[in-house]
Amino acid sequence: MAEDEAAGAEDGAAGWFSEATATFGDRMAGAREAAGLSQEDLARRLGVRLKTVQAWEDDLSEPRANRLQMMAGMLNVSLRWLLTGEGEGLEGPSHPGALTGKARDALAELSRMRAQMLALAQEMGHLEKRMRGLMREEAE
Repeated sequence: MAEDEAAGAEDGAAGWFSEATATFGDRMAGAREAAGLSQEDLARRLGVRLKTVQAWEDDLSEPRANRLQMMAGMLNVSLRWLLTGEGEGLEGPSHPGALTGKARDALAELSRMRAQMLALAQEMGHLEKRMRGLMREEAE
């Protein structure tokens, strides 16, 4: 069973920062951390306030196009990846098998929860579509 969980974690690594599982703020924070920058460092380099970077990472606001382009270059990821999770960027944990004990268990649990969330989101979409059809039928 542990092998199945580890395999699930490895399969999930490719979608770790995908649009379905991560927000713009998640990808921005992950890329900033991977680049070894603090929020303060990134704010200074972009010429914005710390509160602005914090708001972007918390998904309370989004940067303008010119800042996005600068940020992608500074964080060594593509603009497309930063916005959607597709293209040149981070891939999430690259070797979950190298983790030991509690870290591997936590990653496996995250992967399991992510899969459940995606399945529930898909199920909700089907149910909402069905509900719209039923409501249309009743309205006629």
